[in-house]
Amino acid sequence: MKLLTVFASKRTELQADLLSRVLTRSGDLLHNENKIHMTLERRQGLSAIEISGRLPAFELKKDGKRVYAETAQALAEYIIGEEEPLLLRKLIRDGYHYKQEQELDQILSYCEQLLGSRSENDPEKRAPFLRRKALIASEIADYIQEQTELHLDGFIRFRLQAYKQELHDIVEYAVDEYVMDRQYQEFISLLQYFVYIQEAKIPFVHLIHKGGSEFMLLNDRMEKIDTDDPETVVTVELLEKDMNFEDMIVSTLITVSPQKIYIHTREPETQVIKTISQIFENRVELCGYCRLCQNLDHSTAAEYNKG
Repeated sequence: MKLLTVFASKRTELQADLLSRVLTRSGDLLHNENKIHMTLERRQGLSAIEISGRLPAFELKKDGKRVYAETAQALAEYIIGEEEPLLLRKLIRDGYHYKQEQELDQILSYCEQLLGSRSENDPEKRAPFLRRKALIASEIADYIQEQTELHLDGFIRFRLQAYKQELHDIVEYAVDEYVMDRQYQEFISLLQYFVYIQEAKIPFVHLIHKGGSEFMLLNDRMEKIDTDDPETVVTVELLEKDMNFEDMIVSTLITVSPQKIYIHTREPETQVIKTISQIFENRVELCGYCRLCQNLDHSTAAEYNKG
C-alpha cells in the first residue's frame, strides 16, 4: 500500500542517501521492515523516496497516523540539519548583502547562540532546536495526511512561514551583534593607536578590582586617581562616542597614560579587564597574589598604605 512519496530536487546522490537514511532510522514504525517498505529512486532528475505499508501487517487505521507523525519528525530533523544552514546563509546574503565567506561564518556563529542543538544536554539550550523541529513537523504532518506526494524543496520554499520567520529574526539579531562587535573592535583599534602615539606620563598605576564593578585606581605614589577628573571627561567625549566603559576606568587610564598598568584582581575574565588588556597590550601585567591582592576587600587607598 503506497503511503507517501518524498521528492527532492537538486540533490547529490549523497544527500539523497542521507535523507533516505534519516527516514529509515527514525521512529519505531518507520524502520519496522515487517510493516514499512521504503525505496529510493531517481526519476527525471528527482530523488524519490517511496514509503509503503506492507500488507497485511500494516493497518492504515491503526498505524497511519503514527507513520505520518514519524515521517514528519524525520523530515523536520533533516531540514534543520541539512537545509537550515543554507537558508540562513541565503537570508544573510540576500537580506543584508554580506557575501564574503568570513563575514557569513562570523554572522552564523552569532546565529548558533540562538539556534540550540539536538546534542545539548542542557534542556534550556536544547529548547530552541526542539521548538523549531516541532514547528516544522506539525506543518509537514498536516500536509502529508492529506497528500500522497511531498516535494521537499517546494514545501520549504512556499510553506513553513512561521519557521522561516523565526530564522529571519535570528539572522536579524546575529547581524546586529556582528555590526556592534565590528564597531567595538574598530573602536578598540582606535584606542590602541591613541595609546601607541602617546608618551607615558607616569611610570605605572595600580588598578585594584575589588569585585563586580568596583575598581580603585592608584598612581605610582599609591594615591587614588579621581576618575571624575574633567580632563578624563574630555577624553571620553572625544573617543568614547556611544561606548560606556565601566566607571570611566579605561578613559582615565588613557588620560594618565602610564608606562605600566598592574591589575590586581581575582576575576581576570571581567570584560573591562579584558578590554584594558586589549587596548594597552604589553603595558598590562595581571597580578593575582601580592599585598594589594590580599587586601582586595579594603575600600580606601589609605588602608592599602598601612603595614
